[in-house]
Amino acid sequence: MHDTVGPPTDDDRLWTVPNALSMLRLAGVPLFLWLMLGPEADGWAVAVLAIGGFTDWLDGKLARVLDQFSRFGAMLDPAVDRLYILAALVGLAARDIVPWWAVVALVARDVVLAVCVFVLRHRGYGPFEVVYLGKAATFVLLYAFPLLLLGDGPSPAEAVVGVVANAFAIWGVALYLWSGLLYLAQFRLALRRPAPGVPAPSTRFDHGGAGG
Repeated sequence: MHDTVGPPTDDDRLWTVPNALSMLRLAGVPLFLWLMLGPEADGWAVAVLAIGGFTDWLDGKLARVLDQFSRFGAMLDPAVDRLYILAALVGLAARDIVPWWAVVALVARDVVLAVCVFVLRHRGYGPFEVVYLGKAATFVLLYAFPLLLLGDGPSPAEAVVGVVANAFAIWGVALYLWSGLLYLAQFRLALRRPAPGVPAPSTRFDHGGAGG
């Protein structure tokens, strides 16, 4: 877990190049959902999703190269990933491409973790340490969603794409839920530790009276 106690540091920067890219990705979420549900322009929707995936990789790369890590970026970047996943799930379920139970399971995972973050912030902690399995799950799902769109058709080629897409989707959902369990393990460990700035309780047993 990240501790939040202490004076502001360079990690509190807001206006950085990686954060600007994350804001650009955020603006693409409603556009992506409208393209899916309005004109059902699947090609353009896939293009928006691809650009979002590329900028997701790019902002992390630039944060390392330019040394522009920030607490705001650490919260915004995964939040935008979650919004893309939510928008894709809602759009695909509304078009009967994926079952609604998958939407409920993945949204429930994010709601539970959001509650955990809220609790931890009241104890003086920052966001979760990144679990790379979670990044891998997001990566797999962001591959599965455009394939599910492109495989939604009657032709033999679309049927083949649909099989591959469903394999990616099943694997991505499994990884996403598994990574949620790993974050819950972080939460459990954090609750067992003293809050930042609070001294740990003594482990000695104090006996009343004189010993001998």
